[in-house]
Amino acid sequence: MKTAMTLYAALIVALGCAAAVAQERSLFNGKDLAGWDGAPGWWRVEDGAITGESTAEKPCKKCNYLIWKGGQPADFELTVDFRISKNANSGIHFRSQALPDWDASGYQADMTGDGGLVGVIYYHKGGIHEFLARRGERATFAPVGAPKVHSALGKFEPAGERRVETLGDPKTLLKGFKVGDWNTYRIVCRGPEIRLYLNGVLVSQATDQYPPRAVSRGVIGFQMHPGHGPTKIQFKNIILKELKQPAPEKAADLPSAGHSAASTQPARKWEAAACSINSPPARTTACCGTRSPA
Repeated sequence: MKTAMTLYAALIVALGCAAAVAQERSLFNGKDLAGWDGAPGWWRVEDGAITGESTAEKPCKKCNYLIWKGGQPADFELTVDFRISKNANSGIHFRSQALPDWDASGYQADMTGDGGLVGVIYYHKGGIHEFLARRGERATFAPVGAPKVHSALGKFEPAGERRVETLGDPKTLLKGFKVGDWNTYRIVCRGPEIRLYLNGVLVSQATDQYPPRAVSRGVIGFQMHPGHGPTKIQFKNIILKELKQPAPEKAADLPSAGHSAASTQPARKWEAAACSINSPPARTTACCGTRSPA
């Protein structure tokens, strides 16, 4: 009887492992844009990577998004290698809404080629543009409060009561970013919690329960953003692992001693010194707004 129970338990574990493996899948075949939908003429595959490019001959004048058509994941880990030219602005949308004319709204793992917005958890919808967690921040938004009038808030200041803890020094967390080369984002969503990792290091985290904004699932997409002069963005090794059960927080993900400072406050304005080695120029577009650490 004991042997039978042991074998049964081993079988359950094996089936669980098999299910976990089955949940992990590649979203890009490295050859073409099968399974993706984007504005004609703006996205292609080059050297095994999804590529978006704005040139002097064909400048991008309006945001557009390449949307994965395979579903709307809820809890998941998404790993993406990306390369972005120094003057470019882009991002990875998740738990977002696909809109007409290849537009999108929702959460975004932000990025700029100079590093200024790398590691920032951003949100936009219509005329609303919010930095939910800057690099080096763990931000929590309470599940209370009526919608606020954004015109009364500071530029890129998120609505809702926000509690902020420090994960680490923003400049130190950016040291692993390779300008003009390949980097890796890992986005982990569990319930209301969003974690953003850069090259294996946790750089920002947001737990968003603010009712007018928080969503539990949505599309995945890549952003083509208007820029200043020629710009190029590339994505490859796009791996999605859908999660079924919450995992305990690892000690390595917690703020280290001397790097934990919590405060309850209304959401703050962007502080350039805390997020950028070199302040990037402002980038303006009707759908994406002007995102700059300044």
